[in-house]
Amino acid sequence: MSLTDKAIEQIRELIRTGALPPGSKLPPEPDLAAQLGLSRNLAREAVKALAVARILEVRRGDGTYVTSLQPSLLLEGLGGAVELLQGDSTALQDLMEVRRLLEPVATALAATRISDEQLAEVKGHLEAMRDARDDVELLNKHDAAFHRAVVSATGNDSLLAVLEGISGRTLRARIWRGLVDTHAAGRTLAEHEAIFNALSNRDAALSQAAALLHVSNTEQWLREHLRSADALPFEEAAREG
Repeated sequence: MSLTDKAIEQIRELIRTGALPPGSKLPPEPDLAAQLGLSRNLAREAVKALAVARILEVRRGDGTYVTSLQPSLLLEGLGGAVELLQGDSTALQDLMEVRRLLEPVATALAATRISDEQLAEVKGHLEAMRDARDDVELLNKHDAAFHRAVVSATGNDSLLAVLEGISGRTLRARIWRGLVDTHAAGRTLAEHEAIFNALSNRDAALSQAAALLHVSNTEQWLREHLRSADALPFEEAAREG
């Protein structure tokens, strides 16, 4: 472990133990360095690294604060990492596999917890998807919002952050463009409708099955697309997305 890594770990430990709770202000740099037995340069580098990780927030002219430490904030970087993997076919298939493992179970959990208001939100995005079936950008927007609303109904912010992170915007756009071009969008819309209907009945088993079918079909489409010698190179498609 490098000296900088050790410095980062020391500050993390202060946060973990509650000595620096969410929202608290760190001591000035000289005091922090002295408290931890570090040089000012090491303390500064550690603070910078933790700020990049969204654990700390540097407010110019005010000081450095511990963030809210909410999962949505701490896992925010996952989405950016996924976007960087758009040209790696193996990584994309791995991400779809992770989604297949998590999203059906999340949908089943949502069925047991979803409120009438949340169900109405899901329905609104489903209807918007039907209206936009030939518009890839709108389809992509409401598809993401549909799934976000479903997973939000679980009340599990960590699960929501992970699933949002692995479902990259560019990847979704590419998939929808391919589905529209091959006239398969109607089938995929029907899969979303099946998920909504199962949620409406608060049927956890059926919700999980509907979500599994949807994600599995999407995963299969992606695998076939990546294998196809005639398909647009995925790196180029990702740039278009």
